[in-house]
Amino acid sequence: MKAYILINTAPGKAIEVANQMQKIEGVTQADAITGEYDVIAVVEAETVNQIGNLIVEKIQTIEGLYKTVTCLAVR
Repeated sequence: MKAYILINTAPGKAIEVANQMQKIEGVTQADAITGEYDVIAVVEAETVNQIGNLIVEKIQTIEGLYKTVTCLAVR
């Protein structure tokens, strides 16, 4: 399964959060972006539960990360 994670960070933390995310197993890409969100990431795992665990246990614990929105890919 693949999911896109849209992330809001604390001011000035987008690049730092994207760099930290790139170190996490299961995160295939993480980029600081412009617009409504500060970072967008692509994650992959075998199941939806594994994606959920990755987000809650690894991604949401990154310092400077404020909020995540998860969009599961359907094809």
